[in-house]
Amino acid sequence: MTYSSASAKIATPLDAADRAETRSDVPSGTRDASGTAAADGAAPGPKVVIVGGGFSGASVAYHLVRAGITTIDIVEPRPSLGGGLAYSTSDPSHRINVPATRMSLDPAEDSHFARWLAANNVLVSDCDARISDGRCFPQRAVFGRYVAETLADATKGTALRHVRDLAIAVRERPEGGYQIALAGGEVLEADLLVLAVAHPAPCPPALLETAFAGHPRYVTDPWAKDALSALRRDDRVLIVGTGLTMADVVATLDRLGHRGSVTALSRRGLLSRGHTDIAGEPYGDFSTDPARTTRALVRRIRATVAEAAAVGRPWQHVFDALRNQGPAIWAALPFAEQKKLVRHLRPFWDVHRFRIAPQPEGVIRRRRADGSLVVHAASLAGAQREGDEFRVSWRRRRSGLAETATFDAVVVTTGPAHGRIFETEPLLRSLADRGLAGPDAIGLGIAVDRESRPVGADGRSAEGLWIAGPLARGTFGELMGLPEVANHAKRVAAAVRQAVAESRPGVLQADA
Repeated sequence: MTYSSASAKIATPLDAADRAETRSDVPSGTRDASGTAAADGAAPGPKVVIVGGGFSGASVAYHLVRAGITTIDIVEPRPSLGGGLAYSTSDPSHRINVPATRMSLDPAEDSHFARWLAANNVLVSDCDARISDGRCFPQRAVFGRYVAETLADATKGTALRHVRDLAIAVRERPEGGYQIALAGGEVLEADLLVLAVAHPAPCPPALLETAFAGHPRYVTDPWAKDALSALRRDDRVLIVGTGLTMADVVATLDRLGHRGSVTALSRRGLLSRGHTDIAGEPYGDFSTDPARTTRALVRRIRATVAEAAAVGRPWQHVFDALRNQGPAIWAALPFAEQKKLVRHLRPFWDVHRFRIAPQPEGVIRRRRADGSLVVHAASLAGAQREGDEFRVSWRRRRSGLAETATFDAVVVTTGPAHGRIFETEPLLRSLADRGLAGPDAIGLGIAVDRESRPVGADGRSAEGLWIAGPLARGTFGELMGLPEVANHAKRVAAAVRQAVAESRPGVLQADA
């Protein structure tokens, strides 16, 4: 198994000298805390560096500190830890799409976030957060604040540092461990390294890029700050993609008073499904004698959904069971069946698994009802600029009917381009160039072993290096929802702790 980089090798501080200097300063914005081990006069433990301070990275750090590992640097350019792409948004229209009672930094405490909300009286100014049945869907930024504050409380008095910079390259040290080059020119030294890198930006359709690139109302990254600021109230808007990000864009436009028409299209025209108001535990057993083919799995799901309906249980409870048993289901499928599932069933899984919060769902329903939002199952067929307008053609999925319309703005919401992560992410490109990591064979992210260690060009797993978060899902299957990411982060932290215990006996307390 070999990997190659699609881009030229990047010049980094790692290439400037045979021996890079260890970072000793604390740049502006970095939080520096003295470690408890050093204060006690004990030898410090191995240095752990976590690249990426979104939810995955913050969660790994949280569990490491609780396990007694306190010498940690987290490399994250954002001013706060824990928010990442999803939970750093300041848009009040963007809400968590899972009830607050199922969101937590610690998988062992399901209601931790809900208790934090109550203790901090956070929802007083957000009357729309709680829906009629009592469930709570706060703004995403609130969850980001919860993660940041919980991590800060857990790491007081430790040597954890927030290094506000961007990691751009990694290489192995001859004596073991790694050096991480930062965009600002510094180099960090790590005995153990965890990569919790962010989702890549969407990959706009080439047809649109060729025709529209550079236009201020052609938005290819709706998550960028003020991405929709150039759109006007009466603009005719085309949204390419019909998933959760499309719903966020429509909810934002609606909040800003947008009155123009919105057309959303994707190849299948599937919209994210909503939550049920029927309480209940997950329904169905898919891990006992799991299906060995995609066809058998689909039959089993359909039969279980019918079974559940017969006893008054909604399909959502069945998909909750599928989510919980996802790793066992995925592991039981041969590689060819995994590829078939991703190619043919992933869009249907996504819209049932990743449900829309009730608040944006209400906006979507209202705008579809009044005709200001139209959704098409169609494929793009043509695009051209006509002055300051966009002329776009598409072909309907079922009928093959060709249609053309003119728009004032185009927004791409096709989701992160995980399959191109080694082309778009310099840090990972450097790992591939050095043979330390490569893409998984299915195209979901990074090839890792069952311990979440990246698999290199020689087929061997990297020592002292782990991947945390959704980019490991080619091996583990279901690893996109927050509960699953939290569980995975806890397992990665346990693996790091084990490596620390093996390398420095006595560093950790026996009962940590």
